Amino acid sequence: MPERAVFYYDLGSPYAYLSAERISGLFTEAGLEQPEWQPVLLGGLFRQFDRGSWALTEARAEGIAEIEERAARYGLPPILWPDPWPGEMLNAMRVATFAKQTGRTVSFSLAAFRQQFAAGKDLTVPENVLIAAAACELHPRALESAVKTLIVKDGLRAATDAAAEAGVFGVPAVRVGKEVFWGDDRLEDAVEAAASA
Repeated sequence: MPERAVFYYDLGSPYAYLSAERISGLFTEAGLEQPEWQPVLLGGLFRQFDRGSWALTEARAEGIAEIEERAARYGLPPILWPDPWPGEMLNAMRVATFAKQTGRTVSFSLAAFRQQFAAGKDLTVPENVLIAAAACELHPRALESAVKTLIVKDGLRAATDAAAEAGVFGVPAVRVGKEVFWGDDRLEDAVEAAASA
């Protein structure tokens, strides 16, 4: 049996949102097992690889225009940008880690991505994360305590470190075996590689 593909993402990444909306359909169409969804902290990857966000450079306007064009081409709702963006995603990504630990990774992550980029709700505001969590029946009180636990904090840190060790330096990324496909524009290549694995 070939190793299951892994989809790495951070809820603050609009390119990861575009891939998240497409990846399950592409794997299904190819008759493949669904990839494992792995939340990682993009800021942690940036620190490990001494990189930064394009959204904080002169390329911001061009990147925003490209994302809006891709969303339209993919048939997704128009992008509504939260303010501020990019924001600090640590709490949201801890919730995503807890969602993974409780078997709700995909449902929570899609709800959170849609809150952020289809509804324009800032995920640095805990209440907006709780709305996404409610969509997949994660209880607010359970979440508030879970994100403070070592198992969640260490889980996110370990997942980010493991991703970096596997060669993931940004998101979205899909790992198929030892090969990493980085970027929304490489998603089809990742599916093709998984199909021939």
